[in-house]
Amino acid sequence: MQSLYIAITNHGFGHATRAASVAGMVKKLNPDILLILVTTAPRWLLESYIEGDFIHRPRALDVGVIQSDSLTMDKQETLAKLAEIRTAQYRIIAGEVNFIQTNRISLILGDIPPLAAPIAKTAGIPCWMMSNFGWDFIYRDWGEDFAEIAAWIGDCFSQCDRLFRLPLHESMSAFPHISDVGLTGGTPRFSEEEIRTTFNLIQPRERTILLTFGGLGLQQIPYHKVEEFPDRQFITFDRHAPDFSNLIKIRDRQYRPVDFMPFCDRVVSKPGFSTFSEALRLNIPLVSLSREGFAEASLLELGLKNYGHHQIISPDAFFQGNWEFLLRSPNPPQQTSTLATDGTETIAREIVQYFENMATSKATKLAQSSRP
Repeated sequence: MQSLYIAITNHGFGHATRAASVAGMVKKLNPDILLILVTTAPRWLLESYIEGDFIHRPRALDVGVIQSDSLTMDKQETLAKLAEIRTAQYRIIAGEVNFIQTNRISLILGDIPPLAAPIAKTAGIPCWMMSNFGWDFIYRDWGEDFAEIAAWIGDCFSQCDRLFRLPLHESMSAFPHISDVGLTGGTPRFSEEEIRTTFNLIQPRERTILLTFGGLGLQQIPYHKVEEFPDRQFITFDRHAPDFSNLIKIRDRQYRPVDFMPFCDRVVSKPGFSTFSEALRLNIPLVSLSREGFAEASLLELGLKNYGHHQIISPDAFFQGNWEFLLRSPNPPQQTSTLATDGTETIAREIVQYFENMATSKATKLAQSSRP
């Protein structure tokens, strides 16, 4: 049995969904590869992207950013948790190496916990990673207090054997070997008729709005604004949203935001690679809240302006404003060129090819050793 260890950063749902989309494609291309997903993300989220069996190993290999919701960050608590992981790194590495060797794992794919690379190096197997940014990039922007941690993370990343660099990226210069790939994400699995019938979507696409703010959500979403647009239909995955006649709450966890995107006029979100990527892959307009203090956000906003139909609004316009942005048409892309959209498939094919090459090499050596 060939086994792939997929280490996913402990931060929201975005990293989990894009890594799971690759894992799901690996499973489709070669069902015999055993997937082991190492993440604190809930199993139901992974199952919504992966058809077939996999092992879920709940482990936190990094911190990401400690947040109370998708926009509110606690930098000091983040720094404290990072210090704890750095202090415990050798214990964490030893435990994962033991697991890897016991289960005869031969490749790690990381998105993008820094310790994945030292774990692979200690275990004597390759580590590949995928991302549009490294955590050293995020923390370095936060000033001198994070400089030492950022340098440590950069050293971890320098031990990575191959990086699949996604679009809307920073330079990621700590990585010695970089392969640029296209956008990643899930593919809608349901027809328009199925979606409209199941959820009683009565408005046409031009008057249907998807509200999605990732796994952490937002505190105090001003849902009362929804009632001010009775001629529009809104879709949310927030189970705690109020009951309004024009607000559809998606509770069934087999459905994902990407399954609804093709039937919406636009998606309202916060800056997040996975939501941006899935919308850009489908050419769906995006309304994004601006975000201060998180270095990736400026990369995402620039990429959205360049390649997608877009509106960038301030948090104040969303929380206290009258949502007049819904009455305006999104701005067209500023670039005439387009982004490649085959990142999920490209990364998955490379992984499957790696295992096929291993199997061929093993068979060749076995044949050579059996010759008289």
